[in-house]
Amino acid sequence: MKSISILGSTGSIGTQTLDIVRENPGLYRVEALSCGKNTALLAEQIREFKPKFAAVSDEAEAQKLAGVFPNVTFFSGESGLVSAVCEADCDMVVNALVGMVGLSPTYHALEKGKTVALANKETLVAGGSIIMDKAAEKGINILPIDSEHSAVFQCLQGYDRAQVSRIILTASGGPFRGKSFDELAEVTVEQALDHPNWNMGNKITIDSATMMNKGFEVIEARWLFDIPESRIDVVVHPESIIHSLVEYEDHAVMAQLGLPDMKIPISLALSYPKRLKNDMERLDLAAVGSLTFEKPNMDTFKCLKLAYDVLKAGGTYCTALNAANEVCVAAFLAGKIRFTAIQETLAEIIELHKSSEKADLQEVLRIDNETRKITGEILRRREK
Repeated sequence: MKSISILGSTGSIGTQTLDIVRENPGLYRVEALSCGKNTALLAEQIREFKPKFAAVSDEAEAQKLAGVFPNVTFFSGESGLVSAVCEADCDMVVNALVGMVGLSPTYHALEKGKTVALANKETLVAGGSIIMDKAAEKGINILPIDSEHSAVFQCLQGYDRAQVSRIILTASGGPFRGKSFDELAEVTVEQALDHPNWNMGNKITIDSATMMNKGFEVIEARWLFDIPESRIDVVVHPESIIHSLVEYEDHAVMAQLGLPDMKIPISLALSYPKRLKNDMERLDLAAVGSLTFEKPNMDTFKCLKLAYDVLKAGGTYCTALNAANEVCVAAFLAGKIRFTAIQETLAEIIELHKSSEKADLQEVLRIDNETRKITGEILRRREK
């Protein structure tokens, strides 16, 4: 029986992970759970899965839950996530957190020698070199949960990575595929959250609408698969059937296909190197009919180009980009700024950023905090 800890257990990835645990009795034991504000759902999960540890954002909520569940040790705040990871006797940590808050728990999970199943993009975007260096030091493979990186991971199995010519990440194009930059000026929050294919949390859905999500995936791919940005391409594939591709030096191209269901890559990460049977809908290519592809429009979706630019620049530019994006997306969701102000602000932040060529965990956290303050000041000038 594999013991797992799930950070972000009440979110989209977290709840689907628990669905898989529930559907495979006897295979997994839940050691720790965490949530932000949805403590009501967390309480239900604790009753069902009986973890030994749990973490929540608010200390008062942690104390309240501790009174209800005396057999569970509760932690609070960002440090509580690290404590839950370090204290839990688990084989695997599933990081389903959203945002920079996922970086430190990932680092400490690796430090403790635990396998990490990673759905938290910001971990590698902000601290890619730190995380991959730690994984190499401990001899641990990070198992990707993002559908695109899971697809690449699967296409690499059994082949020499030195023979990879390029990685091709697919993108749905989001809700504004085919739009011009000017047409995006009056986009509403509701329109941006209306993703055509995937059911995700608000932050990731907005990132998909700006294509920052795909930019972050390019950065992630660089670190996960040790390949430069010049050999990572993006192609828009609105059907979301092909989840990504790998081209080898003989020009053979491997692809992983499936219906857009996150339980497939989650299941693989939990069971690797085996696969779990399930009763999910099967892909019917005849019913799909045809698959289409097009180049991404980087004149409209400037965030994607910006991701390539900061990755090429190196240093801590990616850290600054991630921090500024989190602040901008939160401001847009709160109705304070226009949709196009997100990418305009990100470009300004990168122009202002003074990069550190060598950064440890503490330096990355310092830059993150500093960039958030600067971004907030810029956004106050851009408020509607």
